[in-house]
Amino acid sequence: MRKRKIIIDTDPGQDDAVAILLALANPDALDVLGITCVAGNVPLDLTTRNARIICDIAGRKDMAVYAGCARPIKRALVTAEHVHGKTGLDGPELFDPETPLSDVHAVDFIIETLRREPAGSVTLCTLGPLSNIATAFERAPDIIPRVKELIMMGGAYFEVGNITPAAEFNIYVDPEAAEIVFSAGVPLVVMPLDVTHKVLTTPHRINAIRDLNTKAAAFTADMLAFFERFDVEKYGSDGGPLHDPCVIAYLLHPQLFSGRHVNVEIETQSDLTLGMTVADWWRVTDRAPNALFIGDVDADGFFNLLTEGLARL
Repeated sequence: MRKRKIIIDTDPGQDDAVAILLALANPDALDVLGITCVAGNVPLDLTTRNARIICDIAGRKDMAVYAGCARPIKRALVTAEHVHGKTGLDGPELFDPETPLSDVHAVDFIIETLRREPAGSVTLCTLGPLSNIATAFERAPDIIPRVKELIMMGGAYFEVGNITPAAEFNIYVDPEAAEIVFSAGVPLVVMPLDVTHKVLTTPHRINAIRDLNTKAAAFTADMLAFFERFDVEKYGSDGGPLHDPCVIAYLLHPQLFSGRHVNVEIETQSDLTLGMTVADWWRVTDRAPNALFIGDVDADGFFNLLTEGLARL
């Protein structure tokens, strides 16, 4: 597999952290050009700190980390400490990171990188609200056709919502940003709740990670042990869903996933269904498809990939 150049746009979050670790564990396949942070699961000062902590854990203190948008394009910020804890990475013992924070704004980095790298060579991996990406697209529309692909965690179809009855968190936090991205014309791959709720951190899977006996594995197992408690209590599931690592797993082994190329529109007007991803799964409209909407995953294959990756850190 040819090495892919990627930018990870993220709001860590335990599942974001696992996604970053999986990407950094596969340097032969993925060239991480930088990690751009956005406010989402927790405010921006914590998402940037958390990204830097994860780079330390992965032994990648050289990784470039950038702070981006501190709030959505038009709305007040909604956060998710009720899921991730007050730090966003509750579970393991945290520390002051040594990985530095760049003084370049994340949006500027995204624009400059897409202009500098050959057209069609950079994939955007978005794990949080789309505020940074939408702002970059609005500010520099010339970069849009230069994007190879945008692979995101966001939205839902059958599962519908996890922050409101109709909306998934990442889309709900900044629906205007999502609308800009979904209408931009870039090739989109979407990891909705329908697929991420199929990759659950069962006790057996967490124990397999902890048994690796590495610093990164122990940190991950401690994160996941905390993270799963919310979904186990809310849904009665066997563990917590690893939403964001699905984005990286798709890059590494797309054959683990299947879905449909459909039209997806974002609701921005209704108070009742704000942030809903209206996916034409059954193609009942004549709206042109604009996204590969993933619907299924080989969960055991996913966790094998993750565990093998963590073993290399």
